[in-house]
Amino acid sequence: MKRLHRLQWGAWLLLTGLLGSFGCGDRDKTDGNDRKIVYPDPEWKVETPELHHLTPDLLQAAASYAQEKASDCLVITRDGVIVGEWYWNGWDATTEQNVFSVSKSVTSALVGIAQDRGELDILERASEYITEWVGTDSEDVTIRNLISNDSGRTWDLITDYLLMYALAEDKTAFAIALGQQQAPGTYWEYNNSAIQTLERVLKVATGMDFAEYAGENLFEPLGMASSCGRDPAGNPLTFSDVSASCRDLARFGYLYLRGGRWSEGRQLVSEAWVSESTLPSTDLNSAYGYLWWLNREGQWTTGSVPVRIGGDGRIMPSLPEEVFMANGAFDQIIFVDPETNIVFTRLGGVKDFAQLISSDLAETLADRIRAAVSD
Repeated sequence: MKRLHRLQWGAWLLLTGLLGSFGCGDRDKTDGNDRKIVYPDPEWKVETPELHHLTPDLLQAAASYAQEKASDCLVITRDGVIVGEWYWNGWDATTEQNVFSVSKSVTSALVGIAQDRGELDILERASEYITEWVGTDSEDVTIRNLISNDSGRTWDLITDYLLMYALAEDKTAFAIALGQQQAPGTYWEYNNSAIQTLERVLKVATGMDFAEYAGENLFEPLGMASSCGRDPAGNPLTFSDVSASCRDLARFGYLYLRGGRWSEGRQLVSEAWVSESTLPSTDLNSAYGYLWWLNREGQWTTGSVPVRIGGDGRIMPSLPEEVFMANGAFDQIIFVDPETNIVFTRLGGVKDFAQLISSDLAETLADRIRAAVSD
């Protein structure tokens, strides 16, 4: 059964990605384990694993496994410092790549920032911002539906992955023009086109280009050298194509580990938003929050890519419920483990066809890294 689950999960990762607990505030100088809270501001500190109660040989074993799986980088942080860092295939700490659907979790943070600033409310109808939907079956779709993937917007494999992602020059216009397939809130589907409509929502709500908004309110404050991709028509993409390095993705993961707080008391994303977005956002899927993948107990699904799959329990059975991650094609990973105060990131490709269809890289890496924890 578990192998079937992994086959399904790997097939979903291949197609979806091709397109595409929390700590105390830093006023409190230690976390619940009396560890000093530090931030990579302006740069990451690099310290030995032993200082952070990790066994070096076991971390190296995790890195060797990542290398076997065609990784280009692996960065492991604990307590806000880098405790392990590996690069292969000519990569270094500054090398960036398309992180595919990891980008969706970045979009989630930006929706949260916009709500925190009073620029939108996720309970609003998206048609307040997408006027083409007024008077149509999509009029009642809320922003919350879009970030929960239960919008009911039209979806099929060819439309989403070929016509929209691969062929449409203006992906926002294409996505907005699609119809309504299900009533909002009644069906869960991993719908890239629906998420791309958030580009219009955020542009109208904030009065800013989405990529510029991301730079000003997230990337620059975090010290990330990252950028958002654009379609041929110049629209920023909200469902895929952020370019980032392993180190920069670790900054984003650490922001969420710290409940949205950054150094010098800056609350970049509200703690309430971080908490809400990393809990199941719908009864239709216990493994999904607001564009983040979760490990909560219940009925889960990865959607209909290529066929509808799901199960009962946790999507990563060997790991605790509290972990969560951003995940993109070819195993692009930001993994956040509140229990151990660990964030790790992995970027790269795949070793062979078998890894494409049966990947459990995130779960296995997390298991091996957690095995190195000595307290």
